[in-house]
Amino acid sequence: MRTKTVVRIGALVAAASVVAGLTGCSAQSSGSGSSDAAKGTYTFWDPYPQYDASSDWGKLIAQCGKDAGVTVKRTGYDTSDLTNKALLAGQQGKSPDVLLVDNPVVSTLAQAGILTDTATSGLETGDIAQNILGAGVVDGKTYGVPIGANTLALYYNPKVLQAAGVDPSSVKDWDSLTAALAKVKAAGKKGITFSGINTEEGSFQFLPWFWGADADLTKLDSAKAEEALKLWKGWIDEGYAPNSVIQNTQTTSWQEFQSGDFAFGENGTWQKDAAKQMGAGVITIPAKDGGAAPVPTGGEFFTIPVQQDDARYATTKKIVECLSSGDNVVKTDNTLNYVAASKDLQQQQLSGNADLKTWVEAVGAARARTGDDLGVKYPVISEQLWTAVQKAESGSASPSDALQSAQQAVDEKLQK
Repeated sequence: MRTKTVVRIGALVAAASVVAGLTGCSAQSSGSGSSDAAKGTYTFWDPYPQYDASSDWGKLIAQCGKDAGVTVKRTGYDTSDLTNKALLAGQQGKSPDVLLVDNPVVSTLAQAGILTDTATSGLETGDIAQNILGAGVVDGKTYGVPIGANTLALYYNPKVLQAAGVDPSSVKDWDSLTAALAKVKAAGKKGITFSGINTEEGSFQFLPWFWGADADLTKLDSAKAEEALKLWKGWIDEGYAPNSVIQNTQTTSWQEFQSGDFAFGENGTWQKDAAKQMGAGVITIPAKDGGAAPVPTGGEFFTIPVQQDDARYATTKKIVECLSSGDNVVKTDNTLNYVAASKDLQQQQLSGNADLKTWVEAVGAARARTGDDLGVKYPVISEQLWTAVQKAESGSASPSDALQSAQQAVDEKLQK
């Protein structure tokens, strides 16, 4: 979940409700087919405006279109803008042929009737890891395929840890991590930085601790959820984490870690190259009682919107298969910093870059935020979760009270 592709998906619920009834009036398959479908121009929207036609990504898209016998006209939008445009285009029956969207958005667009499922499009999902594919599953149907996954881990500064007498391999659970933070503070350095802001980034970064306590997103006020929030609040109170985490984005949190004063920084796959340059190491985020905590999967899905001419799906399928193929994900598309979506491809990545080991382990333990049939319920839950985190971090409410209020708000909103 790179900062540039973060979606404030709580805002999408209202937008989705506007178009949720559009299944009957959005672009419908004519069933008649078209002899012109195998040629001409196909449109593709993605959330990567930073890449132009001369980039590796731009060149790959052009080549995949050429291999399919068509020209691909690609437009890159900022993520939130892309989602809004996709909803509007679906309402007007003017959807692009291919749409690459942040994975939590898939359920919103699917519920709005904008996307085809894989049974209709013909996309195959057989070797994709189920925990990554789960973000695209809605009511038993799969909508699209992931380009890969990014997620979170703990970067560490070996110089700071060495000065404090801490071996990073000793950090195996919450108790050992907190003990390490205490040693770091005693040595005159700073403990840990993370993003606890009141947006989806805050929920994204809190989820490893929430899930690491074995808490459930359908029960925000559980004792296990309270343990996770007490952990973060305790770090702030003890001075192990700075007060700035309350407003930190993932970018500003990373900038704090790059200062060289912090022992640990929670951040994502997208910072691995910068971390290597500064000599930082990385470990998986520990669960409360040990082992790798479940972390949320970030990353985008290739989806195929509903078209008036269903004969276009065959060529669209070829384009998506090319863009998501193993060789292209592993070899060509390294600029996106994704871990591949299948175990075989992950092993190929590891054989070429042993530094990915921790990230492959983290992705293996990851969960889809909209998984477990949460779908469009997730944005409602997430907004209340980050609100509870904010209240506890700032001291305006105890972790228990903040989470009870959050669950009450979720119940009220989902009953409407």
